[in-house]
Amino acid sequence: MNQSNKKNLEFIVNSGVNYFLQDSPRNWFENEKKSELPDPNINTGDKKRKIDDVIKDLEDHKSNLQKTAKNLVVYDGNLNAKVMLIGEAPGRDEDQQGIPFVGRAGQLLNKMLLAINLQREDVYITNVVNWRPPDNRTPNDDEILEFLPFLQRQIDIIKPKFIFLLGGVAAKAILSTPLALGKLRGKWHEYKSLNLDESIPTIASYHPAFLLRSPQYKKHSWEDLQMLQEKLKNE
Repeated sequence: MNQSNKKNLEFIVNSGVNYFLQDSPRNWFENEKKSELPDPNINTGDKKRKIDDVIKDLEDHKSNLQKTAKNLVVYDGNLNAKVMLIGEAPGRDEDQQGIPFVGRAGQLLNKMLLAINLQREDVYITNVVNWRPPDNRTPNDDEILEFLPFLQRQIDIIKPKFIFLLGGVAAKAILSTPLALGKLRGKWHEYKSLNLDESIPTIASYHPAFLLRSPQYKKHSWEDLQMLQEKLKNE
């Protein structure tokens, strides 16, 4: 078993999953269809220019969160990704490096992606809020509304096939609902934008930081990841 497969298995086992109910046997570490991955032939030039414009506007935007944060954190990953992952806000490590999901939660996210045969380079990763809130507190409603237009612009530019929401803040912002995450996860939703020709299938799941504190929920996160994997297989 190679190192990648070991990491896949580590997340699956730690999710509390020790059996799988399927109609036929399956090798969970077999290579999936290439259609799961971004198309390297797509010209990224236009997307890059537009994302750079978003970054410039974020840099020019004066937010109270800048007073206590070190670095603006916008995105990581592939501009041609079929999957966009949206988290909450930068933490301490992210604030230091200017890259989303690089701390312990980011390490767990990497394992989660590997469990469905994806890597960070295959997806587009961002957050609802782009500056670290003081003391790692949860962004408040005003801050979510302040940064939501920048997030919506990113979605319009990237045009992902699927959106995977990490945590309650992302679910609340993108799905425009007061419902708790526990009532939203495990099912597909639709993200709609006036600037997109079609709605985007969207699923909400638990934030990796929450899973580190409450590992008993990893099995639910694994179920959500499998739902995404099945969608990607049919692409």
